[in-house]
Amino acid sequence: MRKLIFLSFVLLLPAIAFSQEEEKKWGIKFHGFVKTDIIYDSRQSLAVREGHFHLYPKPELIDSQGDDINAQPYFNILSIQTRLKGVITGPDVLGAKSSALIEGAFFGHSADDVNGFRLRHAFAKLTWTKTELLVGQYWHPMFITDCFPGTVSFNTGAPFQPFTRNPQVRLSHKFGNITAQVAAMSQRDFTDAGVNPASPGDLSAVSASSFYLRNAVLPELNLTLQYQTSFGNTGFLFGLSGNYKKLSPRLESEIIDKNSEKVIASYKSNENVEGMSGMAFMKLKFPDFTFKAEAVLGQCTYGWTMLGGYVAQKLSDPDKMFYDFEPLDVFSMWTDIHTNGNKWQLGIFAAYSQNWGASSDIKTNYFFARGYSSGNYINYLYRISPRVMYNVGKMRFACETEYTSVNYGKTIDSKGVVHEGTDVANLRLLLAVYYFF
Repeated sequence: MRKLIFLSFVLLLPAIAFSQEEEKKWGIKFHGFVKTDIIYDSRQSLAVREGHFHLYPKPELIDSQGDDINAQPYFNILSIQTRLKGVITGPDVLGAKSSALIEGAFFGHSADDVNGFRLRHAFAKLTWTKTELLVGQYWHPMFITDCFPGTVSFNTGAPFQPFTRNPQVRLSHKFGNITAQVAAMSQRDFTDAGVNPASPGDLSAVSASSFYLRNAVLPELNLTLQYQTSFGNTGFLFGLSGNYKKLSPRLESEIIDKNSEKVIASYKSNENVEGMSGMAFMKLKFPDFTFKAEAVLGQCTYGWTMLGGYVAQKLSDPDKMFYDFEPLDVFSMWTDIHTNGNKWQLGIFAAYSQNWGASSDIKTNYFFARGYSSGNYINYLYRISPRVMYNVGKMRFACETEYTSVNYGKTIDSKGVVHEGTDVANLRLLLAVYYFF
């Protein structure tokens, strides 16, 4: 009996050792930070989560005595950007290093859910010598993680650059200093707008949902090429990105009787809109400072937290009330420069964006033309945002002044371009305290 037990132990010992060795390859490390923002704005602004994610100031709203209602400052103190990240490592799979990441923050899912825990990133990744496969939710490929604004504000340069996270399948391969990357994406928290499915006959009934991308069947597609090299203490990065998006604004049209306001007929719709976007970006890193720049010419950019979107351009079938939809062109560019000190860091962000309108005349009324886009009546906007950061131990103290000016127009031409503008500006003062772990 003893010999049998001993023999069994000897036979199982390699399996036990192998199991323990495999266990050592698994692990998770938690990182993140606690952050509190103290905010003052000189004017009422378009922002989300109680003013935390700032976009741009609201237009003048004149009361009966000629006073501007929106010329009212406000302040807030919030800690909702506090973040928790788990970095997971595991054994090799298919000859590749396997890893995963889960990250969330207390930003909430909506205005009613402030302080709620929300998923930011969740993906699995396989990394070979020159190839990498990522499957899960992560930054959109046009948010370049090696080249984005280093602002203190959580908006990270929005609405001047694409700011969106998407469920995706992303494959990249290195050819020396060049990396080619292709991606196919769906939508979750950052979505485009379209006709509200509850009222398909009313083009003025607008909602934002992943519904419109899902019904187009084809995922959002992206190709990004990036060249990166270094010379001693100097680094250089340059890249180009192209993006294709197709949306189905609605699944059906309805004919509504003007007198009774009842639906008298409905038709299955094949209406679609397609958007092509391009981007160029660069980064120069020197021993003492880093310079970054980016330019975007975008279409169907509503879901990227930018200006623009698309329009109901004309009525193509009066009998069935079908419309042709057309994307709006938006141009945007930004630069960011900062020092590279470990303890003190000075930086400044500057950006400009403009609505270029549609490529052909819009033959519907104004609301139809701008209903599925953001930044109604905006001609252009710009931002200048200097900052200073002080790092000590695990803590960071940061101060930023964000000046954002918007040119709101009074008229719109046949292509949806705004004219006769009036400038309105907001000055945001931001103090932030971080504790990293």
